[in-house]
Amino acid sequence: MAQGDTPQGGGSHPVILQRSSPPEHLRITEILRKETVGGILLLIASAVAIIWANSPLTDSYFAVRDVEFGYEPWHLRLSVGQWASDGLLAVFFFLTGLELKREFVSGDLRRISRAIVPVAAAFGGVLVPALVYTAVNLTSPDTLRGWAIPTATDIAFALAVLAVISSHLPGALRIFLLTLAVVDDLIAITIIAFFYSTDVHPGYLLWMLLPLGLFAFLAQRRSGFFGASTWAPWVILLPLGIVTWALMHASGVHATVAGVLLGFCIPVLRPTPDGPPLAPRPGHPGLAEVFEHRFRPLSTGVAVPVFAFFSAGVLIGGVEGFVSALGDPVLIGVVLGLVLGKPVGILLTTFLVTRARKATFDPGLSWWDLLGVGMLAGVGFTVSLLVNDLSFGAGHEHNDHAKVAILTASLTAALLASIVLRLRNKHYRRIEEIDTVDADADGVPDVLEDRRP
Repeated sequence: MAQGDTPQGGGSHPVILQRSSPPEHLRITEILRKETVGGILLLIASAVAIIWANSPLTDSYFAVRDVEFGYEPWHLRLSVGQWASDGLLAVFFFLTGLELKREFVSGDLRRISRAIVPVAAAFGGVLVPALVYTAVNLTSPDTLRGWAIPTATDIAFALAVLAVISSHLPGALRIFLLTLAVVDDLIAITIIAFFYSTDVHPGYLLWMLLPLGLFAFLAQRRSGFFGASTWAPWVILLPLGIVTWALMHASGVHATVAGVLLGFCIPVLRPTPDGPPLAPRPGHPGLAEVFEHRFRPLSTGVAVPVFAFFSAGVLIGGVEGFVSALGDPVLIGVVLGLVLGKPVGILLTTFLVTRARKATFDPGLSWWDLLGVGMLAGVGFTVSLLVNDLSFGAGHEHNDHAKVAILTASLTAALLASIVLRLRNKHYRRIEEIDTVDADADGVPDVLEDRRP
């Protein structure tokens, strides 16, 4: 997911928004394709939820969402909506942990010079929206708790927007957006762990360390314990992961945090019989790559759409209800944070880093393109809905108004980004024509040949 920023063509200045290495290009292209499909499912699920919640059958929607089941002594008697946010989203954050670890261990982000721009942009894209929301709600202590709602970027939703507008956005910009969104998710889960955990029970957290530690130990030593078996890791590691999640949930820390921790425990490098671990390659994947391949369809095709279905449904109350929500500082803060704060934070941070390092853009790209990507990053849907539910209880007036704000801001950000990116689409087509030439038919675009590791 990295953006190369090493000197090119004999130049003396680092370059940002550069094409990735061939292995990264192929891997990220596959990830983006799957996330685009998941984003379309996400849009469909959200639309169905909103229509159902505002139809004559509205009571049935909320009745289904609020049905409870589970084992009470283990603190697992939850509503359907809670199972979706606490359980299914743990799969989503498990993949986030896997992706980040893979990038920092064997991907293009393993070098600080390459990671600094997208990582800094992600932090700027979190900090500025939070400050915007805080400024709007500074005199309203009861709404200030929602400061983290506008800090998220929904990569699946954003990629679905690109698919809908038929954008030929260059791979370097798509990878920058994906990197930013994944780092953004890690920041979000850290915020959730430290600022949105209530009634924390240290005892459960200590017990949680036992299955988590055993999970990490067995995952790292899998070749010795599991041999060549393909099913043994699942039989042993999956139950340990579920126990870790359950104890994290019982501790009062949001259970999705367990997903990221488990993802970090999976080894990226593939073991060798006698030598040091090696980077994964086609036909010889590491365990992280195997798990990512198995869990991504579950995340993009089931977990995120189902969560969106049970979280996006909000009773708007027609035009009158929407107008009444406009006076809520929560709505104002969320909309301004996502639509304005996101692109400003991303652009400002990138500007400061590039000026400090005297970096330049890759030929063919400019600040105009980064503006479009920054606007698209304002599509903060899935994680924003999760943080909203943690900030304001279900059924609370501010909760409903924040959902309206998230929907409004995400659609507005998508529309503005679409306008900017479509104006550059002819230019992007020319870049795409260059990037897809493979004269030697070796499966690697010719423009990436000089970037082979």
